[in-house]
Amino acid sequence: MIDAVTALQKLQKGNQRFVSGNGREKEMLTHNDLTSGQEPFAIILGCSDSRVPAEIVFDQGLGDLFVIRVAGNIVAPSQVGSVEFAAAQFKTRLVVVMGHSSCGAICATIDDMKNPNDKKSLNIKAIVDRIQPSIEPFRATELWNDSEILIHESMRANVRASVNQLRHGSAILEDLIENEGLVVVGAEYSLKTGEVIFFDHLPE
Repeated sequence: MIDAVTALQKLQKGNQRFVSGNGREKEMLTHNDLTSGQEPFAIILGCSDSRVPAEIVFDQGLGDLFVIRVAGNIVAPSQVGSVEFAAAQFKTRLVVVMGHSSCGAICATIDDMKNPNDKKSLNIKAIVDRIQPSIEPFRATELWNDSEILIHESMRANVRASVNQLRHGSAILEDLIENEGLVVVGAEYSLKTGEVIFFDHLPE
């Protein structure tokens, strides 16, 4: 079992390789026999955006990461259950909630808040409704009229909200955090640079 700090360091080093163009493509794509089981060293809850594949961004191979992807990296019961499963079953001790720049789900939520539309899909509305509470406080600030900064700060606020939900919305995860060294952190991925910045609840 890899502890959370070591797992975080592995992700950071992998992202550095990705950014510098020195990734381990051949090793990542080599098929090893994984039929007997898996031991992912990190759980990544990320956005479904096609530009943010976690394995590539962190330069990791088959079996290294347990990846959960959903638009806006929201936390709904199925995502919580998936994190619980991996943390308990595989003893994975690091969970990363990763948002990204120019997130379509964030932009859609802001647009809906500024221009309400009752005709959108109920399924899309379910995603927007989970993101909106983390953005709502910005209505009363100057950021509300600064689109670029608003999108970035909203993305970060949404990541923090998801981290908080995982840390405090599951008895299983709360117990693992309290007694088994599980760490849940927040991060953002830059579409422009390829860099991942970890910014929320980092271990000491």
